[in-house]
Amino acid sequence: MIFERVNGLLWLLGFLLPFLFVQRRVHREIQAVLLLLTRKPGLTVGLFSLLFLPGILLHETSHFLMAKLLRVQTGRFSLFPNVLPDGTIRLGYVETAEADFIRDSLIGMAPLITGGIATAAISLGVLKVQEIIMSISAAQYSEALSEIRHLPQMSDFWLWFYLLFAISSTMLPSTSDRRKWMPLILLLTSLAVVLVIFGAGNWLLNAVAPWFNRALQSIALVFGVSLAVHVVLFLPFFILRRLLNRLTGLKVG
Repeated sequence: MIFERVNGLLWLLGFLLPFLFVQRRVHREIQAVLLLLTRKPGLTVGLFSLLFLPGILLHETSHFLMAKLLRVQTGRFSLFPNVLPDGTIRLGYVETAEADFIRDSLIGMAPLITGGIATAAISLGVLKVQEIIMSISAAQYSEALSEIRHLPQMSDFWLWFYLLFAISSTMLPSTSDRRKWMPLILLLTSLAVVLVIFGAGNWLLNAVAPWFNRALQSIALVFGVSLAVHVVLFLPFFILRRLLNRLTGLKVG
């Protein structure tokens, strides 16, 4: 009974952690391929940013609109990439004024909200992957495989697949976006503890926990789809990078 009420968290962690790993590997392989093809680090960064432009646009626009909605002053808005001192690539940014930790947390969380909604809309509304999920859940693997094979035959499949990849790959909040999350997490945790102390534990377990669990299951589904997309793309880019390593004699990656 308890497991059923927290399985959303387990599913979320089960998809999120592999997604974080595979996403980084896919990004690294793409950057390596572009560098081997262009031999110019600056051009590589520019092409890498261009590849993810739909996701970057949604990411930064989400920050901007959330800040405006919460009446937080905004500054410069950029979709152009630049390399930070620690070597990481910042694909874009929106400057916002310092606010309270609740509004700062919501602004930082905005790309995950909009990116998650867009990922769900494309995967479930357009590509109908729920049919594949249902077949796998029912252990009907041959039927699921048949449905997967038919996906590329859908109208504009590759366009939607590209958008799904670009958006899901850039929806995660950056380190700066997450800087005010900890106070909010501590506040919500403290509130839950106070409610338990004052005898509201059963209400939390029976009324709040099922809703919270369903929300986590929905988020887990988004990361599950995102993980699948990145797993599919990893092997082609890995093979292409290894092939270019041999053809050029350069060891990149």
